[in-house]
Amino acid sequence: MAVIFLNWIYIGFCAFGLGFAFSKFSEKVLGYRLKSVNTVLMAGIVVSTVYAQIFSLFHRVNIEANIILLLFCVAACFLWRKQMQEFLRLSLADRSLIGKIIIVVLVIVWAFFTSRGYRVPDMDMYHGQSIRWIEEYGVVKGLGTLNNRFGYNSAFFATSALYSMKFLLGRSLHTVNGFLALLLSVEVLNLRKAFVRKRMVLSDYARVGAIYYLTTIWDEVNAPSSDYVVMLTLFFIVIKWLCVLEGDKENDTGSIAPYALLCVMGVYALTLKVTAGLILILLVKPAYQLIREKKWREILIYLAMGLITAVPWFVRNVIITGWLLYPFPAIDLFDFDWKMTDMSIIYTDATMIKVYARGARDLGINATVREWFPLWFDTQLSMLEKLFVLADWVLIGWIAVKTTIVLCKKKWEQLDELLVLVTVCACFLFWQFSAPMMRYGYTHVLLLATLGFGSLWELVRNRYLKVIPYFALILYGCYKLYVGVDYIAGCCLLDAYVWQHSYGDCEVETCELDGITFYYAKYGGYVGYDPFPSAAQDPRGEVELRGDSLKDGFRYVRE
Repeated sequence: MAVIFLNWIYIGFCAFGLGFAFSKFSEKVLGYRLKSVNTVLMAGIVVSTVYAQIFSLFHRVNIEANIILLLFCVAACFLWRKQMQEFLRLSLADRSLIGKIIIVVLVIVWAFFTSRGYRVPDMDMYHGQSIRWIEEYGVVKGLGTLNNRFGYNSAFFATSALYSMKFLLGRSLHTVNGFLALLLSVEVLNLRKAFVRKRMVLSDYARVGAIYYLTTIWDEVNAPSSDYVVMLTLFFIVIKWLCVLEGDKENDTGSIAPYALLCVMGVYALTLKVTAGLILILLVKPAYQLIREKKWREILIYLAMGLITAVPWFVRNVIITGWLLYPFPAIDLFDFDWKMTDMSIIYTDATMIKVYARGARDLGINATVREWFPLWFDTQLSMLEKLFVLADWVLIGWIAVKTTIVLCKKKWEQLDELLVLVTVCACFLFWQFSAPMMRYGYTHVLLLATLGFGSLWELVRNRYLKVIPYFALILYGCYKLYVGVDYIAGCCLLDAYVWQHSYGDCEVETCELDGITFYYAKYGGYVGYDPFPSAAQDPRGEVELRGDSLKDGFRYVRE
């Protein structure tokens, strides 16, 4: 835990420096500044991810990347020290003493969760080695030929490498998921305003969904998995979008900048996991308004932001696999010597992601919905998850009715809310019919359930019935508090108060490839973080070096 606190101080300092610099840029160029600390920090995480990916294209993401980052953040703090002090002072003044104490408790609790917990299998199958390659070499041509799972390139691995502190501590930390869970938890605290205003708005219902998700992953946030960071990011986008929307209705600020910037964050979410891309349906609102008002300069600026966010990730995809998107062979644009040309592997990857997520290993990819859906529903979901999915399908019907009413009666003032509801419906449906593993789409399930229910429940005019969500929230909070305390009591004796529990010690075999010692998994593809370099299976006869060193990359053995 001790090293996690130190690591978070460093991440927070860098994220705040980058986020505040971005806010100053936005204020100067777009006339809009970021208004809360957690928004600034989240913006800083996005900027640091883009920076780490760009840096990885030219050099390893290690001490050199951190020195440049640190120098920039120190310079930013010196240049804008008075504005930063005032910004932080006002932010702290807005919190009561109890609120500040709760935040301190959250920091301690999330550091505890991040220090230990369940290691998802992918952590030792390829997450650790993916991060290690970025730390040691940046991006390597044809790395996917050594282990096809390296082709599942997520921008989050570059962020993890940037903040792993391997160069300083001698071991690689993975604390960014815990840091982001902490940021979302602080945002969830704004749910207190629902009790003050004596009514819940849609953003409050989204926060309820976030509470459920946060209390589901607290024993897994130790892992550097892209599944968690993308779910946390999507919650953040939708909650902030609704906050701005509700603020516009109350204050009539009318600025389109926050919506457009959140869409840029949606592009960032796509680089974390491509299946998050449907969140960009929200782009309809800022795009329509900017085009209608003919703000061509702003349009170019936002397009440039989106490209700067996405292009490094696409370039990394091409360098690692030879494909723009892996494993999606339909987009075939390149013909490099390191390209993953074994189509059987590509199609197997694409197939198995869906088959395993559906729990339909015996049915295969050609199974119809009528065949795999009952099996998936019965075997892959807990009782509560089944209730959520059933509720989602009912609420899709309600949202379809609401859409029809809004369009037929021309209630244009409800279009903004409707856009959010349609977006979460589309995200849920895409997840449901592609790879419906809960870990891949928990946010879609929860946002549709909470926002759909909230939009329906707020039609109830009876003040006595309207208090039901408050009582349900309090009861659920008490239950989860009990579960959390019980979990903490069960693992409080584990030795993780100085160091974070790291990757597993996996059994490996050794071999030589072009004179370099390689390691490969003895069982099931598990190799962990050490030793390095490792592959899922013996690479001899299948893969060769493109040059004399690992930096030159890999390719399939030529006939």
